[in-house]
Amino acid sequence: MSIQKLPLASIQKIRSYLTSLLVVPESESRSRSLSFNESDDLPEPESLDELGGLFSLGGAEEDEDIIERSPSSPWLISAVNPATPLRKLPGLRLKPGIRWVSYIYRDPNQPKQGTGITWAVPEEYCTTATLEEALAHSSDRENPPCPQGALDDFMAAVEGDRSPPSFMVAALVRREINEFVCAEENRDWSYHRLIDAPPKQVQWQWKTQLKDLSPKIRKLDDGKVAVEFFTCRTRSPIAIVRHIEQYPPSSYQSKAIDQPVAIPIRTKSSQ
Repeated sequence: MSIQKLPLASIQKIRSYLTSLLVVPESESRSRSLSFNESDDLPEPESLDELGGLFSLGGAEEDEDIIERSPSSPWLISAVNPATPLRKLPGLRLKPGIRWVSYIYRDPNQPKQGTGITWAVPEEYCTTATLEEALAHSSDRENPPCPQGALDDFMAAVEGDRSPPSFMVAALVRREINEFVCAEENRDWSYHRLIDAPPKQVQWQWKTQLKDLSPKIRKLDDGKVAVEFFTCRTRSPIAIVRHIEQYPPSSYQSKAIDQPVAIPIRTKSSQ
């Protein structure tokens, strides 16, 4: 077994890069017609400038289509291409012939309660007409559209160089893509701050004693990989959370464990 630690600053920059690109436009809450055009060149993200030679670059597919909201469904096909960050992110790429497609749910009467879902879809099923067929079977938020040919897990469409850092990137990509389609009150990951030491402004009550909170990757002799990192959740319930992602030898589909390991000590003044 080998263990590699990563600088907290590096993964914070990658997360910042992801959140800067994965943003649902305001127009998707009210517009019926959206342009889905990823042909424009993106500037080199400043958040990756200082990563040096630690990572290699990946790529992503491009497309041009017109996406429309179905008048009979509260869901719409998002104009955001979730794979755009993979153009410059290290070590990961989509498998040939597959695209990521996100569907967004927004209720004008409860705009903060919106949600969404992302699918990996073979390119032959990514025409506007085929993607819109799924909208006809989605009348509420509990029944999201599932396009023809979609894989069960969008991370099944990911391949890469299987370097230790690529698994940390995969863990962040999965979480950010699941999060960006959600409106404010359905978000969770957005309130987690990456840390490598307990925030000093709070006294912590530990459920498990941990000496090292640095982000790390363990590669096992059987080819499996485990990623471990820590966050501080800044919204109630406030906690330090340990995140573990376990990867099999042949894919970037993980089993995730999110476990609170410390909570603030309540003082008389805070009660």
